[in-house]
Amino acid sequence: MNADTLRARFDAPDELGIGIEEELFLLDPETLDLLPRAREVLERVDGDARFKLEMPAAQLEIVTPPCPDVASAVASLAAARRDLAAAAAPIGRLMTAGAHPFADELGVLTDDPRYVRTLAEYGERARRQLVSGLHLHVSLGGADRTLAVYNAMRSFLPELAALAANAPLYAGRDTGLASIRPTIAVYLQRQGVPPAIPSWEWMADALSWGEVSDTVPDPRKWWFELRLHATYGTLELRVPDAQSSIDDLHGVAAFACGLIHWLAGRFDAGETLPVADDWRIEENRWAAMRDGVTGTLADLETGERVNTREVLLARLASLPDAPGLEHTRALVRSNGAIRTRAVAADAGVRGVAAWLADRF
Repeated sequence: MNADTLRARFDAPDELGIGIEEELFLLDPETLDLLPRAREVLERVDGDARFKLEMPAAQLEIVTPPCPDVASAVASLAAARRDLAAAAAPIGRLMTAGAHPFADELGVLTDDPRYVRTLAEYGERARRQLVSGLHLHVSLGGADRTLAVYNAMRSFLPELAALAANAPLYAGRDTGLASIRPTIAVYLQRQGVPPAIPSWEWMADALSWGEVSDTVPDPRKWWFELRLHATYGTLELRVPDAQSSIDDLHGVAAFACGLIHWLAGRFDAGETLPVADDWRIEENRWAAMRDGVTGTLADLETGERVNTREVLLARLASLPDAPGLEHTRALVRSNGAIRTRAVAADAGVRGVAAWLADRF
């Protein structure tokens, strides 16, 4: 795929469209442990394109169609949740979070050829990928605009990760992290903060090298927390943990899209958007993973540390008000990681699984 083809793909989508992908777990209705029967659930929805299998055999994915705004995308996803829960009811219950609170660390994988190849390549590391994310596809209606926003948006990944942190429990214990998910994801390659991309020629060369070397023959294996999706022509944000309720999901999506549109507006006004060094962003990414909204983040230019809640509230103040941002403010006060720990203190890890299933 050459640079001209890439430009054409990112020029093609409608301006400011959004699609949502949500990964979720299937639970045994009695034990609330992971239940590797997702394929049976998928068979019950009779080829509905909104639902897909994922690598773990106990995981499914909801995919919304492209929508004109966040509110309509969230409404589409909520309807899909209801339909999938009804289909799954004779088999098990559904839940969403960055990780299951007490399941074994090694899972059963889906017997799809794609995942069989992944297992052959990665072995046990593939079986450890029992994590769920929330992915947002945003089309910006212009290749140059999309590339500039991609490079600038890398700096905001820690803020989004802190807000959306929703996986403090894993394998029956408190990990000491607001989200264990990134530490599991890195068992596979090309994770975390992505590199800056200086041009479409650079990206075309990177994709070509990955294919020729057989290192990354499939562009879908660029698993970074933000990526330029060459098939859809979208900016794909992959940093958030899966959210346990529709309101929480709405808050994360509204904040993320607000940031993206804010950056796009600055680009349209002629501003050269800043591009930060990877390692500085990665330092903040670590702080977000560890502390969520309760810690601090470093200013990427001055190094000054600022309370994460203050950073998020200041960022919200710079965005136009929009539906869903009231849920963002609620997450700043108490996000998934905080509430999960509160439930665990009262009801233990199995009580957390029940609470998560009830919130679906």
